[in-house]
Amino acid sequence: MASVKRVASVINLDPAGVAEYEQLHAAAWPAVLAKISECNIKNYSIYRYGLLLFSYFEYVGDDMDRDMDLMGQDPTTQEWWGVCKPLQRPVDEILENEWWHSVPEIFHHD
Repeated sequence: MASVKRVASVINLDPAGVAEYEQLHAAAWPAVLAKISECNIKNYSIYRYGLLLFSYFEYVGDDMDRDMDLMGQDPTTQEWWGVCKPLQRPVDEILENEWWHSVPEIFHHD
């Protein structure tokens, strides 16, 4: 079994889109949630602090690139992203090929 990889990332939220973003996630599409699980993502959370969104999940598979590609090819997930993406604003520190900016882990305790 693969080890757990903890993944954190941040993105800004459009001030005009806060209520819509929270409503979308309060009723996340079941097919999107199923795809997240199918792609070996567990314990997935998104927090909001002002206009900053903080995402955390645990990847439990053995090929994260493959699983993320699988998720990205899913038509329902693409539609979900198409609804959510206009409400998001990348942080200034974004790197090439990122939308959500990866945040390094500096401490963990089980």
